Amino acid sequence: MHPRDDTQGPLEIAVFAAGGVTRHPVPAQGSLSLGRSEENDIRIDDSSVSRRHAIIHVGPPLRIEDLGSANGTRIRRELDAQETAKLLDTRIQRGTAVEIKVGEPVNLGSTLLVVRRREPTGTIAAGDGKWEPIVRDDAMVKLYALAERVAGAPLSVLLLGETGSGKEVLAEHIHRRSPRANGPFLRLNCAALSESLLESELFGHEKGAFTSAVRSKPGLLETAEKGTVFLDEVGELPASIQVKLLRVLEDRQVMRVGGLHPRPIDVRFVSATNRDLAAEVKKGTFREDLFFRLNGIALLIPPLRARLGEIEPLVSTFAARAAAALGRRAPTIAAETVAALKDHRWPGNVRELRNVIDRAVVLSGGDTVMPEHLLLDSGATVTPPPAPVAPAASAAAVIASAPTVPYDPSLDAGTPHPDLDAGGDLRAQLGDLEKRRILDALEKCAGNQTQAAALLGMPRRTFVARLTAYGIPRPRKRPG
Repeated sequence: MHPRDDTQGPLEIAVFAAGGVTRHPVPAQGSLSLGRSEENDIRIDDSSVSRRHAIIHVGPPLRIEDLGSANGTRIRRELDAQETAKLLDTRIQRGTAVEIKVGEPVNLGSTLLVVRRREPTGTIAAGDGKWEPIVRDDAMVKLYALAERVAGAPLSVLLLGETGSGKEVLAEHIHRRSPRANGPFLRLNCAALSESLLESELFGHEKGAFTSAVRSKPGLLETAEKGTVFLDEVGELPASIQVKLLRVLEDRQVMRVGGLHPRPIDVRFVSATNRDLAAEVKKGTFREDLFFRLNGIALLIPPLRARLGEIEPLVSTFAARAAAALGRRAPTIAAETVAALKDHRWPGNVRELRNVIDRAVVLSGGDTVMPEHLLLDSGATVTPPPAPVAPAASAAAVIASAPTVPYDPSLDAGTPHPDLDAGGDLRAQLGDLEKRRILDALEKCAGNQTQAAALLGMPRRTFVARLTAYGIPRPRKRPG
């Protein structure tokens, strides 16, 4: 079955590398350069990709041109032979622009990319059931029932859980079930922006507040009037922003950068973090008063490995969406594929599962997703005992059980760990364990910090901060 050459509507380029996927919008015309150098339109931080590897010409038609890369650019084409899909792997000659179709897999070195239709993003429409969460596990059913009760109250909500466990999905659900459902739902990743940009995005600025401020701009808090602001990775907020956010929470007013008069706002705050904020408060890196303001009620989301019954319906949903973006019919998921997925530990949780399925649908090239299309890390495939995880009844109970280090399989099997003796300082020992895992990740990724952070399921900014905290020298970029 050939991918449909349908370039109508907005497109995106999905790049599968370093154990994750990045998505990049495709302009209506022009070209996009791809490579390892930061000068490219799309930077692919992978050692198998050359500094200037290839160019995609938007067209129409869509074409890709290799720029003389060391490891080549290959197109995997489907050829129908007696009702059996056969894949033909073709290397593109340097300087030759070859037409590609929407949904056609392309390899740049060992990375995979595909042009596909872009998913809708932006403010959530009230009553839009398209993105209803998939909830099957008993603990998740109880958690969502509690969240619906919380949604109707004017409380700030703090969502806790491992990276990729579904905190943003729960935040959206709370918004939809709240009296503010007709208002905007606006999200901000606190770890993705520099301190100055974060301040401008949150609070807005007046004309002339800084060099590039050629006009006044309302911030996220003003734009979300009568709605909900979702602060993801709130544990990454710089100290100076914490002070200003606390003032907003207390006074319900916002002062733009360069402004003279505060502006009243009416918004609800939902925050999320994979950090143990109570421990951060004790260390002095997070303000205690801000923590109490954000923590009107805290909800803990169990990791995917503790809710295996949700894997199959999640896989079906992700596969259908991925196939639709490629112009294909939804594939069948083989029984042995489902079994392999349930045996995986999922350190990156639901986000990792979606990335795996997105890639598997591209690689399957047919109507059925088989285990060989998953490309799972065999070292992470050990069936864990699904520990029961109950939703938190109080903030104190949640904080006591919140994860403080990235997931370690040896801490999940119910067996004694040699480094965690009962007589030692548990927090210090966990710190030593985390430091060792960071060093191991750097070694596995040849010193590449972005890939090491992805391997640990940790935001890069947090990863760099941990390097500093543990006195680990930051590896230098290799030339070339």
